[in-house]
Amino acid sequence: VQLVESGGGLVQAGGSLRLSCAVSGFNLENYAIDWFRQNPGKEREGISCLSEDDGIYVVDSVKDRFTTSSDAAKNTVALQMNSLEPGDTAVYYCAAVNLVALKAFGREWYLASPDYWGQGTQVTVSS
Repeated sequence: VQLVESGGGLVQAGGSLRLSCAVSGFNLENYAIDWFRQNPGKEREGISCLSEDDGIYVVDSVKDRFTTSSDAAKNTVALQMNSLEPGDTAVYYCAAVNLVALKAFGREWYLASPDYWGQGTQVTVSS
């Protein structure tokens, strides 16, 4: 089982980045793919959750700027980030959560413990 993020980098405020999470070793139909971000010394923040069963959730703080989508044929999940702000600077991780476990949390999907994690990709937004 493997999740590999790509697409991070340095961008100026107002710019866009598209992160990709390539998954292998399991079927996307059985898992939700979450995106989280974290800075050193700060709590991990859930950004989005995508599953075939429950659809898509994006946290209110970024829902006007970020979207997530999947490409089942390529077994990838993307996080499109527009109008980036310096406060978006963080390491971004994708993670896979078993759908059975996820259902217990409903709209608090970010509380479900992922089964698998990617290695993270750094996003830096300059002002």
